[in-house]
Amino acid sequence: MEISELLKPEAVISGLKASSKKQVLQELARHAAQITGVPDKKIFETLLERERLGSTGVGNGIAIPHGRLGDFKRLYGVFARLEKPIDFASIDEQPVDLIFLLLAPEGAGADHLKALARVSRLLRDARTCEKLRGAESADGLYMLLIQSEAQAA
Repeated sequence: MEISELLKPEAVISGLKASSKKQVLQELARHAAQITGVPDKKIFETLLERERLGSTGVGNGIAIPHGRLGDFKRLYGVFARLEKPIDFASIDEQPVDLIFLLLAPEGAGADHLKALARVSRLLRDARTCEKLRGAESADGLYMLLIQSEAQAA
């Protein structure tokens, strides 16, 4: 599962303004709704349900919220760099500024887990995250995500 299969240029947000975890999830759901055609409320509720199980803030300023919905035929990704880091109840208690939302079909099973692993590996690289934090545009973010993946392969 390649990042380029999950993430399209229109699914990258640079400088997302939000002051709370809930607001970030709402904004991501709204953006995902435009890409997927699934109502943002349904996506938001799925994300909240997952967060109740435990925070998807994985540390080092990164969060990977994810969920499964029966409405999808394939996996979708949305990447956002926040304008200002926010508390995301991360495992290291550090604020989050890089978020990769992953949405999968209900029966995705192994594909969902492979995609989560791919995103996690990509964002675990400190140099990649440093470059993402320094990128000036959504296009620049997209290119870094795709190039970083190609270099890691």
